[in-house]
Amino acid sequence: MKTLSESDKDFIYDIHAPCFQSLSPEEMEIIKESRTQVLFRKGENLTKQGAFASYVLFIISGLVKQYIEGTMTRNVNLSLLQTGDLAGLSVVFDQQVFNYSTQALKDTQVFLINKPALDKIVKKNGLFAHGIIKRYCEQNNMLLGTLKNMMYKQMNGRLADTLLYLSDVRFANEDVFSLLSRRDIADFAGISVESTVKLLKTFEKDGLIRLDDKNITIVNREALLEISKRG
Repeated sequence: MKTLSESDKDFIYDIHAPCFQSLSPEEMEIIKESRTQVLFRKGENLTKQGAFASYVLFIISGLVKQYIEGTMTRNVNLSLLQTGDLAGLSVVFDQQVFNYSTQALKDTQVFLINKPALDKIVKKNGLFAHGIIKRYCEQNNMLLGTLKNMMYKQMNGRLADTLLYLSDVRFANEDVFSLLSRRDIADFAGISVESTVKLLKTFEKDGLIRLDDKNITIVNREALLEISKRG
């Protein structure tokens, strides 16, 4: 982790993200004065589950894995966060610790925005507060969807969901599969690594995907969608 200063060539002065466009010049100045710009190297944790939370993270660039830490070596991967996403939104609503961990899958730049500054603006600016609440609800809905899939779907349905999510158009500019291990994919699907490898080979044999080392290419998206629906 490296804190960037104005003398660094990668330092960003202005915030042009859509979620901040509803702020007045005075409110934007509050954000700028309360932020710290940080570069996280690939593999570093941005947040740690259970650690004290005093800031929200805004992702300037990069790709981040959001996950819940389980027992031993088993984790549950929840989602991928990318440019423009926010992590740690529960901090705004009086959560004292981070309730999940996040890890940089590639070099990632973020703004750490202090909780008091965001809290002050949320209470004053209804439009901005609406956007924050909307994003918070979207994250919770994704979490509930992940839990539902793990509770009610069979292994092939879970893996199909994972492949469809990771190959979604929103990640079109990222070479996602090259950044993930088979363990990562297994943790997204909530199944063992052994079962993941076996099912991937089965999907390839059935003409649904193509495997090339770590890379996975979706060949028959419609068939994966059908497997997902059947569960």
